[in-house]
Amino acid sequence: MPSTFDFEKIISSMEETASLPPVDQWHPQLSGDIDITIDRQGVWRHCGEEFSRRSITVLFARILCREGDDYFLKTPVEKWRIQVADVPFYFIHCRQTQTADGVQLSFISSTEDVVVLDAQHSLRIQLDENSGEPSPYLQVRGAMEGKLSRNLYYQLVELAQVNEQEQKLYLYSGGQKFCLGSY
Repeated sequence: MPSTFDFEKIISSMEETASLPPVDQWHPQLSGDIDITIDRQGVWRHCGEEFSRRSITVLFARILCREGDDYFLKTPVEKWRIQVADVPFYFIHCRQTQTADGVQLSFISSTEDVVVLDAQHSLRIQLDENSGEPSPYLQVRGAMEGKLSRNLYYQLVELAQVNEQEQKLYLYSGGQKFCLGSY
C-alpha cells in the first residue's frame, strides 16, 4: 500500500464513479461464509494471505454491508459472510479545509473511502477498560464504522480546542462539535 494518498485524485475519482452501489436494496439469499477477514488495522486477507491487489479491497469495501453483528460482501445475486476483527474501515489520513460552514475535516481510509466528520458521520471515543487508552471511531455508512489510526488521533488532539471550564478537548467540523475527551 502506498504511504501517501492524493486526496484530490481520490475525491475526483469517487465523484466520477458517482455513488456507492445500492447494497441496501439488494436482497439475495446467503451464499455462505467465505474465508475473508479484515483485521484491526483494516488489512483484508483471504485464507490468511493479505490481498496483493489494493483495487480488489477497494472494490470489496464498496459492496460491504453490515446486518446485525455480521458483515457481508453483497451483490444483487450473492451474499457472502466475512469476518471483521473490530470494524471494517481504517482511517489513515485527514485533511482540514475551510468552507462556508466553517472547518471541515475529511478522512480517508485504507480502502479509499472519504468521510467528512459531520452530523451524519459522527466521531465516538471508546476508552479501554484496563488502560484507559482512547480508540476513536468514525461513522462511515449504514451501521458501519471505521477506526482512526493512532497517528490520526494525535493529529486531531493537536487540532482540538481546549475548554478549560469543562477540561475537555473539542473538534469542530461540518458545523458540529465533537468531544475528544477529558484532559
